[in-house]
Amino acid sequence: MSVTAALVKELRERTGLGMMDCKRALEETDGNVEIAIEELRKKSALKAAKKAGRTTANGLLGIKVAADGTRGAIVEINIETDFAAKNEKFIGFVNDVLERVFESASGDLAALAATGLEAERETLVQEIGENVTVRRASVIESSAGGIASYLHGDRRKGALVELSAHSQDLGRDIAMHVTAINPLVVNAGDVPADVLAKEREIYLSQAQDSGKPEDIVIKMVEGRVRKYLAEVSLTDQPFVKDANQKVGALAKAAGTDVLSFVRFEVGEGIETDDTDFAAEVAAQLSNSE
Repeated sequence: MSVTAALVKELRERTGLGMMDCKRALEETDGNVEIAIEELRKKSALKAAKKAGRTTANGLLGIKVAADGTRGAIVEINIETDFAAKNEKFIGFVNDVLERVFESASGDLAALAATGLEAERETLVQEIGENVTVRRASVIESSAGGIASYLHGDRRKGALVELSAHSQDLGRDIAMHVTAINPLVVNAGDVPADVLAKEREIYLSQAQDSGKPEDIVIKMVEGRVRKYLAEVSLTDQPFVKDANQKVGALAKAAGTDVLSFVRFEVGEGIETDDTDFAAEVAAQLSNSE
């Protein structure tokens, strides 16, 4: 059976794959569209598996909050290059994952993958030609309707914030503050004991090196600990829009409290290869001479 342009067009529309891939698949299956789809799916999975080891430190965030503020979801989807992150199909995939996470009211990515998401991811890898990973997701629910969000314009940084009472504008402002300043915890008492102990150990070592008396050393350490707690605790931080007011006091004045927050930044914590490819190519050319 001859492979017609109409058959290639049909296969492209049904799979979203490139024209040449579709044409070859039809030639190999004597123009049988259904079998061609099966073969393309197999090859897509194989190619996706080959790309799976590539580092994905770029990408986009997705954030959604229910109109009544009772639920908020945030996801991070990664891809290899910033250029590919602008691909419409990748953006569509990010939005689709966000909707699924929001509707499921769970950040359980393993459960999400079982709904067919993994097959869609593999197809996207085949279409775009870069590795794609669904890195993380989080959902916050509030019976008080106090959830608000902020997503930076480049979709690489954003946050969800939960307040004890509904206050959309204030919630967005605090979420923007969280996005910009990146606090560690809501309140000073929330700092993990092991983290605080490590900081105290560092400050003690620094103070002892000063050669000051022990009682002065102790005061120096406690002063630095208090400063550290104020710097990493959201409610003790000067508000990003008004440095004369702390975030906690701002919330109190509006009759609410900050209960929790989730902040994502694309690629944070991912080790990347900073190889200078131009220098590498030059070195290889030099060695070959």
